[in-house]
Amino acid sequence: MVRERYFSVLEKGIDPHGQNELRQLKLFVNGVWRESAATSFRDCFNPSTGAVIAKLPQCTLKEMDEAVAAAKAAFPAWSATPVGSRVQVLFRMKTLVDQHLDELTELLCLEEGKSLPESRGDILKALEVIEFACGMPHLLKGESLMNASTGYDTVQYREALGVFLGLVPWNFPTMIPHGWMIPLCVAAGNTFVLKAASSAPQSAMRMTELWTEAGLPRGVLNLLTANPKDVDHLIAHPDIAGVSFVGSSVVGREVYGKAGLAGKRVQVLGEAKNHALVLADCKVERTAAGIINAAFGCAGERCMALPTLAVEEKIADTLMEALIRKAKTLKLGLAYKAGTTLGPVITARHRESVENWIARGLAEGAELALDGRNPAGLPEECRGGFFLGPTILDRVTEDMVVGQEEIFGPVLCVKRVKDFEHGLAVMNGNRLANGSVIYTQSGSAAREFARRTHGGMVGINVGIPVPMCIFGFTGHKQSFFGDLHVMGLDGVRFYTELKNVTSTWFADDSGRVDTWDGMLGDRNK
Repeated sequence: MVRERYFSVLEKGIDPHGQNELRQLKLFVNGVWRESAATSFRDCFNPSTGAVIAKLPQCTLKEMDEAVAAAKAAFPAWSATPVGSRVQVLFRMKTLVDQHLDELTELLCLEEGKSLPESRGDILKALEVIEFACGMPHLLKGESLMNASTGYDTVQYREALGVFLGLVPWNFPTMIPHGWMIPLCVAAGNTFVLKAASSAPQSAMRMTELWTEAGLPRGVLNLLTANPKDVDHLIAHPDIAGVSFVGSSVVGREVYGKAGLAGKRVQVLGEAKNHALVLADCKVERTAAGIINAAFGCAGERCMALPTLAVEEKIADTLMEALIRKAKTLKLGLAYKAGTTLGPVITARHRESVENWIARGLAEGAELALDGRNPAGLPEECRGGFFLGPTILDRVTEDMVVGQEEIFGPVLCVKRVKDFEHGLAVMNGNRLANGSVIYTQSGSAAREFARRTHGGMVGINVGIPVPMCIFGFTGHKQSFFGDLHVMGLDGVRFYTELKNVTSTWFADDSGRVDTWDGMLGDRNK
């Protein structure tokens, strides 16, 4: 039996250095991959070569409704399935991801532009949450108290809510939907509708195939591709119980407002402008290596990148020399070629946006310490790709917008500060607060920093302070809107609601009942 795939092939021989076939992508509704009735399609690129590798349908509103209806219809049976049986699907999914790790890695490199180690990490971070969600029988356990009031017992349960909607970005096309969202959602007994990232949808689709192979029932997981302008239809849909969004803070605030106003549970993860405070007592070479990795890894296209430094003046020149020296060793090339350490950005349009930010920084008075525009020495097969080399802007000040707003590319802004207090004030003055970092050998400075920084995820000599999934992803200020974060115990709570059951058994048939029916306890005697 031939398995139905998430795509059909339109043309062969289009890109000898990449996928080499043009695919038309499909929707996944009620357990079936199907062609969309869409009349509008979007091009998906191989960022390493610039070749169009897929046509993405912008589905109809009717198809959106059908996906939600399928998820709603699947919810009663799936939520009633014992949690021990549900997590067997996750155990099988873990095995399948392990078995297909190389294939998934190469696909992600191809469509998103991360290097091989970075793409592998994207998938392994999704796998980490799948493994965590396998513990759902323990995570769903409630609480109880016998004789909460004389003769009365109370038991508290966690129950699934219904259909959840996932709105995801392109920068982590496996980790975010298939790690942060789907494993905890379905293990808890909910169903899910995913609006896949428009620029990098194939990784999410291939993972969806694996969920089906793992035994996830029809309708529990559905996947759409849509025009972002039409997503409001899903957010407002009366059968959607909750929304998880990752993307820009501007759009996220709108999603938060609309979903909240409609009475839905909602979590929004937005932008970041993470800073590192670099003190004069740091280990310069190791600090510079950590900064280069955090600033330019994944081409700077991650909300836990380290795009901004607050460096003590007395060490600034020394650190700058080390940063420039190490940045120049980064090797640009095909993302899926071994040895590449800096892949392309996602699209030509995004490259232009990053270049505009560089130009703005220079116009504002920043000094160009290293220019990554029009990088020299690109391999011939990459000449059509969307490449930017590492760029470093020095002497960025607080009145420069380039030092305040998210750029989302391989650009590092360096702010020179007088001391610890000045640097901390600069960092805490930003409206965004996903993460913050300090490089120091002083335990007292590190402790004071951890206590006073506004960042929700703090690194002490750790450039990318994303904790393991058991702790959750805890952005602050305008980097997050909501009450419950993704992953960790917050993630379990987001996909469940509490139910308290109080019971008593009558010792007599006297007919006497007090005003509070026993729930004031002995104080009512």
